[in-house]
Amino acid sequence: MYETEADLAAVQELLDASYERANAHLRGIWGPESRLDARELAEELVGIEVLDLATVTPRGEPRVAPVDGFFYRGKFWFGSSPQSQRFRNIRVNPAVSGSLTRGGETFLVLVHGKAVEVDPRADTAEGFARMPRELYDFNWDEFHPEAPYARIEAGTLLAFKRR
Repeated sequence: MYETEADLAAVQELLDASYERANAHLRGIWGPESRLDARELAEELVGIEVLDLATVTPRGEPRVAPVDGFFYRGKFWFGSSPQSQRFRNIRVNPAVSGSLTRGGETFLVLVHGKAVEVDPRADTAEGFARMPRELYDFNWDEFHPEAPYARIEAGTLLAFKRR
């Protein structure tokens, strides 16, 4: 887990505000008893997760595809190829949505916000580069020196687990 206490407090605030805004349909499926708090979410999201990430084309058409998702310092991060359609879309319209599910309807995380492109090795990345270096079974710096990365600045974050 890479989150600080301040990160967890910010995530908890976002989780609470997002659930308060959620519609009756979602709240009927995922009641308060199934909500994860910030610490539980961070503990669940250790490692590389398959995040289904939706972007918007310049024509306004949605596109979704899986990415390696990293939960780092309370935010989702992801990378791709410099030539990817995903990053071409994000550079025109940074609006993104992501979902992460496990086991049918037993675990769900939804995130909606804006992708902010970040050099993963720069000081502004808050040490993110150590995560892929620790997790991948190849030399991340050697194999992906030009890969663009982004983090999601979330406006909505919802997390649930059936217990």
